[in-house]
Amino acid sequence: MQPDASAQRPRYLKTPDAATHLGLSPRTLEKHRCYGTGPVYRRLGGRVVYAIDDLESWAALGTRRSTSDTGAGTVHPARRRPAEG
Repeated sequence: MQPDASAQRPRYLKTPDAATHLGLSPRTLEKHRCYGTGPVYRRLGGRVVYAIDDLESWAALGTRRSTSDTGAGTVHPARRRPAEG
């Protein structure tokens, strides 16, 4: 017997659903995509989609236990980053 397809979690989310998953506005997620500060995304045909695992990995970069915890990474604001060099 095969599992009910409607009970399975979607593998990819479009921008509005991905933003909701992260607790962001779709526009903020679009800005992150433009500035290269957001989660990994894919282009399938003309659509931009995000794998749920990629969204969760990106969000996990911001995990901290205290204000002095430097964490494993940084979730940058959705704005242009200064050129390094």
